[in-house]
Amino acid sequence: QVQLVESGGGLVQAGGSLRLSCVASGRTFSNYVMGWFRQAPGKEREFVTRMTWNHGITYYADSVKDRFTISRDNAKNMVYLQMNSLQVEDTAVYYCAASYYSGRANYTHQYEYDYWGQGTQVTVSS
Repeated sequence: QVQLVESGGGLVQAGGSLRLSCVASGRTFSNYVMGWFRQAPGKEREFVTRMTWNHGITYYADSVKDRFTISRDNAKNMVYLQMNSLQVEDTAVYYCAASYYSGRANYTHQYEYDYWGQGTQVTVSS
């Protein structure tokens, strides 16, 4: 049974940084793509970034490009989201997600992911 558990959220001032972690368990993720999504109050869940586990190929939403960085630790089965220069608009619940990587999709949509964590709250104050 696949489990994804996020941690690292919290309250930070605008301009600050946070690092989110996602521990993945229940299977080998070498042929998977790992994504981060977020959902702000009253808004749809939106894509943030994703990385293919095998080759580390990344893709970012324009809104976070050059500020956020996704990375992984193979030995620990961990995926990280380093968030710098945080803005009030980044306030949201952040979710880790996983899907088998077929290479035939962009993996920027919720429906392309099979497994989800419970989310961690990030609040950026002005």
